[in-house]
Amino acid sequence: MAKVCQVTGRKRMKGNNVAHSKLRTKRDFSLNLKTKKFWSEEEQRFITLKVSAKGMRIIEKNGLDATLRDAREKGLVNLV
Repeated sequence: MAKVCQVTGRKRMKGNNVAHSKLRTKRDFSLNLKTKKFWSEEEQRFITLKVSAKGMRIIEKNGLDATLRDAREKGLVNLV
């Protein structure tokens, strides 16, 4: 899968490097993506997700199972 957060759906963005002389060149704004294992109490197994730092905070706040339900409804996660 590409550089996309499986919880929030965020992707890398395009932008410009702007020099002091206002010369602009293209650049990428990458996400802070990590591949992380989370323990699911509901399924009694580890689930590996590619999530951003913001996605990890959302999982901490709402819980893994509720966050995965929301991500599946949005079509971001397709786990078995």
